[in-house]
Amino acid sequence: MSDEPGLTPATVAVTAGRPPHDPDQPLNVPITMASTYVAAGDLEYGRYANPTWTAFEDTLGALEGGRCLAFSTGMAAVLTVLDLVGLGAKVVLPRHSYQGSLMAVADLESRGRITSELVDIEDTAAVVAACQDAALVWIESPTNPALEVADIPAIVAAAHEAGAVVVVDNTFATPLLQQPLTLGADIVVHSATKYIAGHSDALLGALVTADDELHAVLLGRRSLTGNTPGTLEAWLALRGLRTLHLRVERAQANAQALLPRLEAHPAIAEVRYPGFGGIVAIVLAEGELAADLLVRKTKLWVHATSLGGVESTFERRRRWKSESPSIPVGLVRMSVGIEDVEDLWTDLVTALDTLTNAG
Repeated sequence: MSDEPGLTPATVAVTAGRPPHDPDQPLNVPITMASTYVAAGDLEYGRYANPTWTAFEDTLGALEGGRCLAFSTGMAAVLTVLDLVGLGAKVVLPRHSYQGSLMAVADLESRGRITSELVDIEDTAAVVAACQDAALVWIESPTNPALEVADIPAIVAAAHEAGAVVVVDNTFATPLLQQPLTLGADIVVHSATKYIAGHSDALLGALVTADDELHAVLLGRRSLTGNTPGTLEAWLALRGLRTLHLRVERAQANAQALLPRLEAHPAIAEVRYPGFGGIVAIVLAEGELAADLLVRKTKLWVHATSLGGVESTFERRRRWKSESPSIPVGLVRMSVGIEDVEDLWTDLVTALDTLTNAG
């Protein structure tokens, strides 16, 4: 990890997790394909550690301001945190959240493991009230796919007063736009598959905490359950992380350039944007059918369920039966990529115009 003080996040993304600058050292940490190590060292066995994971963890940890642990997927990271909740204890989480998180909580509750309360994360007073008897408060900000923004410091304060642990899913914002640990959160979770890796080619999850005792507990859970990342996936994610600042900067600029055009188009009834980042949601005026047609009429925009890659993707979220019924049927979540914004708009407006003309 780079030990130079006062470096900007863009520089940390490039310099952290590198080998020492000694003669004949590679610039990048190599892919270490090993299940077994010679005994009496720090590594011991492939389920406990790997130098390639460590380089990724050092870099993301430095960006978030804590210590990182990589996991096989974002869901593996989510379930590791939920596994810490005591029997019958209460979890508070946003009603609009990543579907995997909502489904994991619902599954645990159906088996009598925990109880839960879903909240409107933008209704801070309601969230604060829900915190009073909670063991874990889960924040997603911006939310997926409604793009609601939480008052993280206020919720953290209420949760900690009640003795609850606070987790923030920072997947959409990335550590470049939001650092929840500096706002008081206990754990940050990432689906590193998305913006962190950034190229739609690696499944990976991550947890970051500034609490050494909590880090040790999470590490113990990862080692016990075997939710470890693949070495190649960790290496790919680290390579993607090197350009995170460039990709986020470009995606955000593209998203903000598209906003006024989307707001002015007659086929669109509503545009949602949290004020930062590369994710936009639009609600088609003609509802479900128009949204389904839109995602099939473009050439550059790809109909796909993930996000945060260099390419622009979008999907109608209510096509999933598990999506919240409070999400409009005509809502299309857009992950704006790093292509030329004029090309993106030409492709999009051509498709939108066909919907208007057809009406």
